[in-house]
Amino acid sequence: MASNGEGKRTLGDRISGLGDRIRGSEAWESLFRPGSPFRKGYSDSPRNRSYVIMNNLLYHLHPVKVKRHGVRLSYTLCLGGLSFFLFIVLTITGIFLMFYYTPSAEQAYPDIAALSTDIAFGQLVRNLHRWGAHLMVITVFLHMTRVFYHGAYKPPREFNWVVGVILLFLTLLLSFTGYLLPWDQLALWAVTVGTNMGGYTPVFGEQVSFVLLGGIQVGAPTLLRFYVLHVLALPFLIVIFMAVHFWRVRKDGGISGPL
Repeated sequence: MASNGEGKRTLGDRISGLGDRIRGSEAWESLFRPGSPFRKGYSDSPRNRSYVIMNNLLYHLHPVKVKRHGVRLSYTLCLGGLSFFLFIVLTITGIFLMFYYTPSAEQAYPDIAALSTDIAFGQLVRNLHRWGAHLMVITVFLHMTRVFYHGAYKPPREFNWVVGVILLFLTLLLSFTGYLLPWDQLALWAVTVGTNMGGYTPVFGEQVSFVLLGGIQVGAPTLLRFYVLHVLALPFLIVIFMAVHFWRVRKDGGISGPL
């Protein structure tokens, strides 16, 4: 029994020594630099503090030290973060809805009706998607209003303000293109009014109307174009501009306050 116990301790020591050698190897050091959740006990040096910022996504989005106004509880706290959270919710619910939706003039409305009656949790997910879209428009608008009220569009944040304005327009376009997808009378006439307004754009009015409609009036080509814009083109652009927006928030010193 004593030999077996000694053998187990030896095996444990070997495993422990192997772990120490792996953690001390160059490969481990290069993969799990300071800032990684698997790395602990590193020294506090300027180089390691830089590694913490570069290797941790959350620390990269927000600096290790934040200004007092950035964490002070207020009515407008984290409206940008709430907008991002709603975008994630819309992405998840939108992927679910794509499994049961066909972007054709004959099948779109029956698919939407089937979501309410035949698909488990279909009505719940659709309502989450719809109300989430409304809330995202409101939170993005309130976020922009807060930034403008605090004067955070001034240097050095003027570039990020322009990116924010582009994100606001992309959010409105995302909501507008999704409005047609139920393919009911409300959607048809609402998009007809919207595309007619686009037709009055100076100089390029007719081209804008044709690009949106795919013809002279709302039809099957319009539904397909709005579907592609809604599920692919606009989300892709929003993700890119969100990444630039977050990067500039980090580079400009964190969450803006009164300037």
